[in-house]
Amino acid sequence: MFREYDFRRYDVFLVLLIIVLTTIGVIAIKSATMSNIHDSTDVFVKKQILGLISGFIIMVLVSLIDYKFITRFYWPIYILNIILLVAVLLFGKNVNGATRWINIGGITFQASEFCKIFLVIFFAKFIDKYHEKLNTPSFILTCIALVSVPVFLILKQPNLSTSLVVFAVLGGILFIAGLDYRYIYGTAIIVIPLMLIGFWYIQQPNQVLLKDYQVKRIMTAVYPEKATTSERLQTNNSMQAIGSGKLFGKGLYQGKLNQYNYLPEPQTDFIFSIIGEEAGFLGCSAIITLIFSFIMRCIWIAKDSKDLIGKIIITGFATIIAFQTFVNIGVVTGLLPNTGLPLPFISYGLSSLWANLIGVGLVLNIGIQRKSIYY
Repeated sequence: MFREYDFRRYDVFLVLLIIVLTTIGVIAIKSATMSNIHDSTDVFVKKQILGLISGFIIMVLVSLIDYKFITRFYWPIYILNIILLVAVLLFGKNVNGATRWINIGGITFQASEFCKIFLVIFFAKFIDKYHEKLNTPSFILTCIALVSVPVFLILKQPNLSTSLVVFAVLGGILFIAGLDYRYIYGTAIIVIPLMLIGFWYIQQPNQVLLKDYQVKRIMTAVYPEKATTSERLQTNNSMQAIGSGKLFGKGLYQGKLNQYNYLPEPQTDFIFSIIGEEAGFLGCSAIITLIFSFIMRCIWIAKDSKDLIGKIIITGFATIIAFQTFVNIGVVTGLLPNTGLPLPFISYGLSSLWANLIGVGLVLNIGIQRKSIYY
């Protein structure tokens, strides 16, 4: 297995980026949980650190397993993915009206977070195996059907934001695999009018497309001037916190978001607000630069991948990170409707952290098998 490995190409820069981002995440989580609402301000930090240690071990182990060997089991991975999502609906834990977590062997995790990386692995092999059929309507419809099954199960949790990530990943994968531009333009011609019709429809009485709270979030973002104070409370507090940080921020642990509980669970979806208030514009810019550097490094490795499977895996994973980062920051700055997507590597959440570190492990493995002799 190690014959094709060149460990001199083990991407230390990528690992350093992850170490910096996750370290910032632990510090930000510590700040976000310093309010009186939490019984112990160290609980989240300790769990995140334990998750990091175990996650880095998983990352290293995955980086040593040939990605081509992993993709041999693409159908079992897909089936396991479906089984986990079904198990969540049948036996999952309901929190705040959503059933997204399941406990297996004493470990509680969010199956939809692993769903994204599982689908990347599945489609990498599936598209590579039938690549000659890529630009046929039947193959594209097959891909849509295969991704629609997990998306349907995720929507039932309900979890609209993760469903959108999955579709974005499929789009990125098909594009990098060489999808004909005619299909891209044709999809845009169909999807854009459908989105406009859908936007009109969800405003109608007795619509069944979205939950009432989802419609309210969309309408609040599109028409903020019509929203009530309570409907805009989270977004307004988040934007005010970021703005109050100005250039350099108020200083570590000096923010008001955490001290006065202005946001529910700020250690997850609104962690960027904590960073903005305490580290200011420079801190926010640093986070965006680090994540952008990570994505570009992944793309740099992908371009030298020796096969299509490697390119698709890295592109799919990079799409997950890019899309979630864009949506998370868009939400906390008021550009997008409120969703439940974490900021990769920084937000609290072991499922998201482990899934992303598995993705990093795959990228590292592809990197040490690159065909180029240059970095």
